[in-house]
Amino acid sequence: MTAPHTRRSPTVEDSQERLRQRLDHLTLSRKEGFKKLAEAPARSQPEPLTRTQLAALGEAARAEYDRARRKWHANLGPLQTRQMADLHEDLWDIVDSNDQDGDKVKGGIAIDAFPGLGKTPAVLAFAKQFHRREIAEHGRLTDDGHERWPVCRVGLTSNTSMRDFNRGILEYYGHPGRHRGTATDFGFRALDCVLSCETKLLIVDDLHFLKWRNTNGIEVSNHFKYIANEFPVTLLLVGVGLEARGLFDEGTSYEDGVLAQTGRRTTRLDMTSFSVATELGRRDWRNTLLAIEQRVVLTQCRPGMIADDLSDYLFARSTGHIGSLMTLINRGCQRAIRTGAEHLDIALLDQVKNDAAAEKGQRELRLAFEKGKLRSQPRKNAA
Repeated sequence: MTAPHTRRSPTVEDSQERLRQRLDHLTLSRKEGFKKLAEAPARSQPEPLTRTQLAALGEAARAEYDRARRKWHANLGPLQTRQMADLHEDLWDIVDSNDQDGDKVKGGIAIDAFPGLGKTPAVLAFAKQFHRREIAEHGRLTDDGHERWPVCRVGLTSNTSMRDFNRGILEYYGHPGRHRGTATDFGFRALDCVLSCETKLLIVDDLHFLKWRNTNGIEVSNHFKYIANEFPVTLLLVGVGLEARGLFDEGTSYEDGVLAQTGRRTTRLDMTSFSVATELGRRDWRNTLLAIEQRVVLTQCRPGMIADDLSDYLFARSTGHIGSLMTLINRGCQRAIRTGAEHLDIALLDQVKNDAAAEKGQRELRLAFEKGKLRSQPRKNAA
């Protein structure tokens, strides 16, 4: 008679792993999705194995190990770069200074930077910290017994109207009245949600999708001013080319003035790409590569594989943009695991396609490095 099968009791690690696995199937346009993202435990880095240890794994164990590494490399970021650290310091200054009584208008924030510099990951990293801090300090329920949601995030499209924007807020909270009503109705319901859930940070992402010069653009811009006046939240706008669209200008016409009203109470922040023109910039670049090197899990990974051997190459291939850099590293690691190469070098990465903007801009940089006009390593590490 065979012994009965004993089922292992689920552990804390099991529940955390299940929660992490669900992160690839969520939307940040709803509060439940943001909560999963904000409260998920940190991922566990797979144990680095030697090539001999990898070969000794059985078929099932090898498949599980490779799956864990695929998932790990696909989620390497965000990295605490100097650009992100500086941005977070500014965000904490503004958000904490807005902890005022309700009769005072709170200053807004607009993060205006080119694509591929990590705006949205940096904002989400800050929003997660803010969510955790508020929940830890005040609890999950308000004094009136409502769920506490410190953060609300809404994404815009090119034809977002004021009604659509208000409905987006209601959709985030899952309000039952989000399907029918006028823009004004939705606005009052959104205010009720913010007040009931004691929301303090309202993130409006992809603001550049909004067509400022059409009727909807004027309406939503006016609505931002209304939110700043009536909603007890810090308004955080994220987009590309906001200054060029007149968000921070006074303008010469009535329409320009209307669009600029938000800018009178808004602090503009930006994020920059990496630069190797100065020693400080080269140190920042090297520190980022060292951080990546510590996270890569390949059997043939060694100290200096990325930060030394690939420094110039990676800067040229990414054109100094953190988004393009992380895309290239992620895809390179996937190929290295799948092909059995188990390391990163120029020959392997030359086979990996990157985003169109980085591919277009890399040629001139690669020539500059080859001719000695540029270098990416600090002097003390040049050898």
